[in-house]
Amino acid sequence: MTDLRTRMHGLWLPLVTPFRDGRLDEISLRRLTRHYAAQSIEGFILGATSGEGMTLRDAELERLVAIVRDEMAAGRRSVPIGLGLSGADTSRMKERLDETADWPIDFYLIASPYYVRPSQRGISAHFQALADHAAWPLALYNIPYRCAVGITNQTILRLAEHPNIIGLKDCGASREQSIALLRDRPKGFQVLTGEDANYFEALGDGADGGILLSAHLETATFAAVYREQKQGNPDAAEARWQEVAALTRLLFAEPSPAPAKYWLWRAGLIDSPEVRLPMVEVSSELAATLDREIERRAKVAA
Repeated sequence: MTDLRTRMHGLWLPLVTPFRDGRLDEISLRRLTRHYAAQSIEGFILGATSGEGMTLRDAELERLVAIVRDEMAAGRRSVPIGLGLSGADTSRMKERLDETADWPIDFYLIASPYYVRPSQRGISAHFQALADHAAWPLALYNIPYRCAVGITNQTILRLAEHPNIIGLKDCGASREQSIALLRDRPKGFQVLTGEDANYFEALGDGADGGILLSAHLETATFAAVYREQKQGNPDAAEARWQEVAALTRLLFAEPSPAPAKYWLWRAGLIDSPEVRLPMVEVSSELAATLDREIERRAKVAA
């Protein structure tokens, strides 16, 4: 088992899932994997929010993992893979853990149960049961604005004592809660922000890194923000942050990951900006705004 407690830091990429004509676009997926595995990222998250995991059939998700692992094996660099899983039925989630136990992954990223609004005792029991059952380590995903109920720090700290729970993707939307968690967490429990627009702020507060959709663009700059901050150069980190801060707002101007897919399509990294319903492709107005920003950044780079 990979010791992710020493590797779960820095910049992680929640990889988009490319589609074409309703199907998984394997050619684009291989291109994306080669491109980003060569960048300054520490790992991939597959099939989570940015990867439209809720729309993927089991066979597609398995193929997605296999292709990414295969492309890295054929290349010069391999990074850990986290598999995004979500569900509101603990029993069914345990079945999914069994179904994916022999996949070439390194850990699971699991959001709290959505829609059913369990108590904190219920959330704790849910994650305890999954962690006891899973063949791979778990990272918690706290995102109350999608799941209706957040995980309190008291619950997170209790779960952090489990040997098979290694960290947290923090989208709790409360800086006060995040700072308190970073202060009180046990040694070895990693906390990465998932709020793109708060990346620089979170690193300053002590977060171990970020899982950022926006880092599909200007990847090296997002990585430099982390590197400069951790090397004790906050002014340099902020200067690099100002180069990309606007992207973290623009890419969420309409439901994600449609804006990022449009940009990646324009950049030639994927062959279609296609998303799956109920997501829709970006509006003509946002497309025009994205086009202008793409052109502006190309001129600056030249």
